[in-house]
Amino acid sequence: MIEMLSGFPGNVVAFAGTERITKRDYETVVAPAVGQTVSRHGKARLYYQVGPDFTGFDVGAMWEDFKVGIETWTRWERVAVVTDVHWIGQAVAAFTFLIPGEVRVFPLQEAAQARAWIAEASAP
Repeated sequence: MIEMLSGFPGNVVAFAGTERITKRDYETVVAPAVGQTVSRHGKARLYYQVGPDFTGFDVGAMWEDFKVGIETWTRWERVAVVTDVHWIGQAVAAFTFLIPGEVRVFPLQEAAQARAWIAEASAP
């Protein structure tokens, strides 16, 4: 399941992934929120936290994640992935070169630092 997180600036889309993440999560939560943020701000930042109760993605969710990423590929200014799920951190690190913005992976214990980093003002 994916849920929106609050308390972030308007140019940040923030999600928490728990348990099993499905195609429907992307269709009803992620894609609309990303689309609205990009429409309003031109560029967007992503804060994505995956907790210890995460059990995996279904195949449809992986495809939707790929589609959202490709459709907004040049719009990502910063991406913070917060997780202790080792393979997710490795996958993000492996594909960082494909994302034009800054990407950082944080352990769950550094969630506050990740929130501060994703929200901080860009250099002029």
